[in-house]
Amino acid sequence: MPQPPPSRSHIHAVVTAYLARHPAERHALAPLLAALDAPDDPTARTTLPGHITCSAAVVDRDGRVLHVRHNATGGLLLAPGGHVEPGDVTLLGAALREVEEETGIPAAQLCHTAAFLTEPADIDVHDIDANPAKGEPAHRHYDFRYVFHLVPEAVGTTLRADEVSAATWLPLTEATCPSLRAKLLAARLDTGPEPLNASVLIRNDRGEYLLHLRDHYPGRIWEPGAWSVLGGGRERQDTSPEATARRELHEETGLTLPHLQPFAVEEAIGLDGTTVLIQIFTGRWNGDAAALPLTEGVMLAWFDPQMMPRLRMAPSTLALVQRHARQAGPPKPASGTGAVPRVVGVHLYLEREGKVLLGLRHPDSAYAGNVHHVLAGHCERESAADCLAREAWEEAGLVVDPAAAELVHVVHLVDATGGPPRMQLFLRAEARGEPAVYEPDRCVSWGWWPVDALPDPIVPYTRAAIEGIRAGRLFTELGWGSA
Repeated sequence: MPQPPPSRSHIHAVVTAYLARHPAERHALAPLLAALDAPDDPTARTTLPGHITCSAAVVDRDGRVLHVRHNATGGLLLAPGGHVEPGDVTLLGAALREVEEETGIPAAQLCHTAAFLTEPADIDVHDIDANPAKGEPAHRHYDFRYVFHLVPEAVGTTLRADEVSAATWLPLTEATCPSLRAKLLAARLDTGPEPLNASVLIRNDRGEYLLHLRDHYPGRIWEPGAWSVLGGGRERQDTSPEATARRELHEETGLTLPHLQPFAVEEAIGLDGTTVLIQIFTGRWNGDAAALPLTEGVMLAWFDPQMMPRLRMAPSTLALVQRHARQAGPPKPASGTGAVPRVVGVHLYLEREGKVLLGLRHPDSAYAGNVHHVLAGHCERESAADCLAREAWEEAGLVVDPAAAELVHVVHLVDATGGPPRMQLFLRAEARGEPAVYEPDRCVSWGWWPVDALPDPIVPYTRAAIEGIRAGRLFTELGWGSA
């Protein structure tokens, strides 16, 4: 079945993005804008008085741009390009096809540039003389000009003799189209091909890797329905591959890792057939994959490299993970030997007539919003008993004697999403006064709840501590199985 031409919505989107970068060109592109609102197909060469063409500036590692001598123009040196043909789904695809047809350079030997990404560097409106031999009257071309880096150091050309008679590489300063030349010179194209995608190999202390199951949308995403590492393509606001990696991690999972280390640069073939250079970073995290707020794809999970051959994943991804696993060595022993600071929390266990005091956290609270919790706070440069007295007064207006506080339970907790280890101390104490809401941004109400009928929801480690106190146990561990 033949492919439809580039859709009008696709072309509108390309032009809108271009004018957002070059608003001063709106007047010059008025004929194109009018053509897009006309009923005829703007990409058909039979559409008059003008139609869309596509061309490509291919820049090599020496900063030279490829030109061909077009027969139809009387031998003028121009960038490879021509009319949109049946089968061209996008304007970018038309430009890539023209390069291969006229010079023999396939899309796989080209990659996008950081300056222009997948958007045209220039859109030019120019007049074409009548060609009586072809029965074509004078008309206009709206030429969409894309820019690519040549990936190999050098490449030979195979010319299509019926369209071009020669190919040559010219310095950027000698590019024959003035408007395109100005934009090429303004861009930094002297660095050669560079990674425009970034991915992160995330490993935990058990030696497992965090993998992302992609949506099964063939033709819309790379490796649909396969397990892959997290990452994505560069956007204009990204200042470096690391910025791309960090943005993608945060957008896809909410993760912000403190340290990313460059590991390798890999090559892949993108959906448009061009080569994609991918900067691979490594990072360490020990959280619960299922608890992450996944916004793209199907799921996240930890996998040992030894079982990855059983998964549906690109061979290159499997080889990458296995290579890193060999270099990283075996995982650290589960017990660990390094000292890790603990966050100490102090909690008031206040029981009266078989009921325990609980507060309902504010819905917008940074921790446990709209969930019940005992009166608590972080221990600052003070004793645990002094912290208890301070927090009781600050949060609820209760007066507690630090000397009378008694330790009744300890919860050694690791946050399920990879936070720091925490030591939660529960102290029993008598308190003078009735609880009042002193910090309404954190707690909206106080209430007395039977110890055998606790409310739901309640902070899980608070429930565990109260149940431990009732059972006469002093100590509980939570979350270490997913640390």
